[in-house]
Amino acid sequence: MEIIIAQSAGFCFGVNKAINLVNQLLDETDEKIYTIGPIIHNEQVVGKLKSRGLCVVNDSSCIKSGHVVIRTHGVAKRQYEDIKNNKEMKFSDATCPYVKKIHKLVAQKNRLGKQVIIIGDRNHPEVQGVNGWADDDAIIVNEKVDVDRLNKSEKPVCVVCQTTITREKWDTLSKLISEKFTDVEFFNTICNATDTRQNEASNIASNVDMMLVIGSSKSSNTHKLYEICSKYCPSTYKIETVGDLPSVDIKKIKKIGITAGASTPDWLIKEVTDKMEELNKQENEMDIKEAFENSIVSLQSGQIVKGKIIGFNNAEVFVDLGYKSDGIISMEQYSDDPNFDPQTDIKIGEEIDVYINRVDDKEGNVYLSKRKVDRSKNWKKVEEAFENKTPIEVKIAEVVKGGVLAKIQGVRIFIPASHVSDTFVKDLNEYLNKTISIKIIEYNKRKKRLVGSRKVVLEEEKEKMANEVWDSIEVGKEYDGTVKGLTDFGAFVDIGGVDGLIHVSELSWSRIKHPSEVLNVNDTVKVRVLDFDREKGRISLGYRKTEDDPWFNAEEKYKVGNIVKGKVVRLVPFGTFVNLDDNIDGLVHISQISNVRIAKPSDVLKVGQEVEAKVTELDLEKKKIGLSIKEVSPIDPIVEELPNLPPKPERKKKDEPVVEHKEDFNLTIGDMINDLNNLDSEDDNTEESGLDEKQE
Repeated sequence: MEIIIAQSAGFCFGVNKAINLVNQLLDETDEKIYTIGPIIHNEQVVGKLKSRGLCVVNDSSCIKSGHVVIRTHGVAKRQYEDIKNNKEMKFSDATCPYVKKIHKLVAQKNRLGKQVIIIGDRNHPEVQGVNGWADDDAIIVNEKVDVDRLNKSEKPVCVVCQTTITREKWDTLSKLISEKFTDVEFFNTICNATDTRQNEASNIASNVDMMLVIGSSKSSNTHKLYEICSKYCPSTYKIETVGDLPSVDIKKIKKIGITAGASTPDWLIKEVTDKMEELNKQENEMDIKEAFENSIVSLQSGQIVKGKIIGFNNAEVFVDLGYKSDGIISMEQYSDDPNFDPQTDIKIGEEIDVYINRVDDKEGNVYLSKRKVDRSKNWKKVEEAFENKTPIEVKIAEVVKGGVLAKIQGVRIFIPASHVSDTFVKDLNEYLNKTISIKIIEYNKRKKRLVGSRKVVLEEEKEKMANEVWDSIEVGKEYDGTVKGLTDFGAFVDIGGVDGLIHVSELSWSRIKHPSEVLNVNDTVKVRVLDFDREKGRISLGYRKTEDDPWFNAEEKYKVGNIVKGKVVRLVPFGTFVNLDDNIDGLVHISQISNVRIAKPSDVLKVGQEVEAKVTELDLEKKKIGLSIKEVSPIDPIVEELPNLPPKPERKKKDEPVVEHKEDFNLTIGDMINDLNNLDSEDDNTEESGLDEKQE
């Protein structure tokens, strides 16, 4: 029998330092030595210290004088300060350095207003002490159900843990906490020595027939070691002393592993190992004939037994079953994995569970199947996933009529086409050989028929993400989103399980006809919330950036009084619009074009003409700029000169006969003017004569 002792078993650095300190004080001083609670969690060690004069009390208030040693688990801040400030007694701090570090950390985060969460056992003195440094306001969680009960905190969160918890618990609960809170920081405060001790224990337990964990029933890290070892070795026992050794058939055990908690002294470990060595010596003296008879194994078809791989070739794997002949596994019966490679996946010396297909008494061969055992185990996993409604990872192996077939280590699961995704899938072949997460939605145990759905998983994930978005959404908050669709009036963007709309007017500062001018489907974009209505499920998003607004910093470029250049882009009855920059037009009122009155702007300007103008008005809120051309360089209309006209004829005297013009109708401009003048003269004469129209 082989005995394997963990190198890390026994006192850790902090415990060893604390015990040496107490022993030194007991040796060197006549003062009464106290500890607040047991110095460590080991009754045998504390008992020896008590026999030397150590007093263990629950509270420092009952100590009037003497020397107090603060235990390795530490104490709350209030109690620490009471001890430190008591001038009637001396004190030594034996708090584990790792625990001391946690005290400082939570005190700092608590001062900053953060909500401290401790992962650990609320009844353990270490956790109680850490909570005291957070003003007893920390939240303590030890199981998934504790995290589920947590309410959302408006404060940022800081997460620490008990130094002796398992890494598995830390990983599991910290992940759940990260899903619960948005502003959270994590500090893995598991002691390095604890981590090393636990890893070493799991490795030893995986390779022995029996595992012994030595330590106090009150020791947290001893209990964690026991939990870890039990997973890998069913025959794991927790003992405090040699008297607790289990009654087992030592003849059937080839390897024994031994580990111990951080509070277990070396002398206690030695007592146990000496006892095991004594039993080992007795085993070696066992009658050889009896050992041979006991080693004979009886095998029957249908059994599941353990065996050890001793060799393989291209066609078969050979397994030692402890039988008169070795077992044989054909390669087809070894694994369902399509990527199975004998050269890398088969390991000589590995112990495996096998199913006995047939025992051939004539030839002495035993035909085995590892694949059947694996399938049986995997069927149980799938059954549990169905009952617990938990997702499982599967690989798509084949496209069939109406859907796809997925496999999980030999177990076949049908996924209907409508459940491959939460959207329509045109070509199912794109999922071949891909690993996806599904839930079992139908299970017929008698027919062993399984139906899975990826759609259910995706919908649940989206719902969870959507709730997280709605719980934290606020106007102005920015998100990274994916463009899901384009319409004439805007673009729909997925911001994490919820779709929001970017209206076409919010896509660009310039005028666009369709969102496709700016975005494409599946583009990743940064958007901000403009408005939202949870009841109606509507979110309005903004995309264009303030700094891209052509009016951004316009007050610097277009101050009143500045002279600017631009191009005429539009003529209207009341003025003209001049383009100054991209998407910035200024208005020149008709009165500000020329120094003389003009009928319309087109009399002096044309589209495309470059002009200079003075800024006379700037209204950033209304995005209007007033300009004046005439204050810089007025544009006056061009007046054509008329030809020389003949002198104005003299007025006809009174009673002078009317001269009849016998010329043709091709009159000159001068003749027309003369006629008009004559008409004026006649009007004048009529007035002077005093005759009215009736008299004439």
